[in-house]
Amino acid sequence: MDIIGNTLAELNVWSTAFRVFLAVLLGGLIGLERGHHGRAAGLRTHILVCLGAAMAALVGLYTVSVLGFSSDPMRVGAQVISGIGFLGVGTIIIRNRQQVTGLTTAAGLWTTACIGLAVGIGYYVAALVAFLAVMITMAIFVYLERSVKSKVTYSCYVELTDVTRVNALYDSVKSLVSQAELIPAKSGIVPHVGMELNADSKSHYEQLLLLIDQNDDIVVALPIQN
Repeated sequence: MDIIGNTLAELNVWSTAFRVFLAVLLGGLIGLERGHHGRAAGLRTHILVCLGAAMAALVGLYTVSVLGFSSDPMRVGAQVISGIGFLGVGTIIIRNRQQVTGLTTAAGLWTTACIGLAVGIGYYVAALVAFLAVMITMAIFVYLERSVKSKVTYSCYVELTDVTRVNALYDSVKSLVSQAELIPAKSGIVPHVGMELNADSKSHYEQLLLLIDQNDDIVVALPIQN
């Protein structure tokens, strides 16, 4: 075992091949999880990111240990940390009403690059532990995140010009709201009436805001911070 460990710790043909293989394996497994969720950055993207980072680290080590250059062996690898940000930006999408998606995939790409660097320099323990942490975060913690989000209530306050318009407003939004409550108008203008509308999901809340924007009877529309 000591012979194998020493061989993999040194920079030679066998350790180089092992590090390249391990980078492909770990990056590919992370990419499979992202691809399973329909993300644009999937199997091949994560493999190439992890492999490229590992190669950057290997090149840095080679220039110092084999070619004898007197420079920082991680100088090339350090550029991966900042450079991978440009690739991560391509996975982030801004949808209607400033809804942002793809941040998890972008963060996963950045972390995959760091794992590749660890593999490239031969820090196998850190690479494997980080890989397990990434898989647990993406594959298991997502359910915890969803359970927390499901308890969030999205609310807004609207103010109508006349109390007689309340029923018409409620009929138009009742399929989207979980609760509607009449409250005194915050503006203090008579005959204005206030109404608090609650939605259980963000998608329903966004549809509710669209309907509110199209309603001429509403003179005030404010989100309520929960």
